[in-house]
Amino acid sequence: MANLESLAARDDEGAIRVVVESPRGCGVKLKYDAKMGAFVYGRALPLGLTYPHDWGFVPGTKAEDGDPLDALVISDAPVYPGVVIACRPLGVVLLDQKKEKGGRERNDRLVLVPGGAERHDELADPDSLSRRMREEIEHFFLSTTFFSQKDARVQGWKGPKRALQLVRRYEVKKRR
Repeated sequence: MANLESLAARDDEGAIRVVVESPRGCGVKLKYDAKMGAFVYGRALPLGLTYPHDWGFVPGTKAEDGDPLDALVISDAPVYPGVVIACRPLGVVLLDQKKEKGGRERNDRLVLVPGGAERHDELADPDSLSRRMREEIEHFFLSTTFFSQKDARVQGWKGPKRALQLVRRYEVKKRR
């Protein structure tokens, strides 16, 4: 298997690539291990909690926490770990959390839709999601870290331009 983290963050048309780690409905946080070239068990989510949509990362990026940018892909049906989805950004959930060695760090989460998802054509930015859906996404992100020492805090939402800026800022490989 190719190293999925080394893929370019964007395709030739500029779509943001997302590598799915934990599919919609999964109750376990799966994590891609580039050295092994495999997906490994991370941890179980709290009882009753599952991923509301496909969860993964933007390859070819390295965020402040040292990992690729996190991404939630809003779609109608789950895919599988390792599937690469070409997406357009809706926005970003601004989130910070405690660092292991003290202080706080940003750990923003991109929210995207597949580029060809015609059912979601009306989704253009965070405001096109219902208030309830935005709140549920925020609470999901907070709930996944509830039993950790991360003390995650949502700082708000920004639109698709900010999401694309984050991808560009953290890109380690330029488009090919």
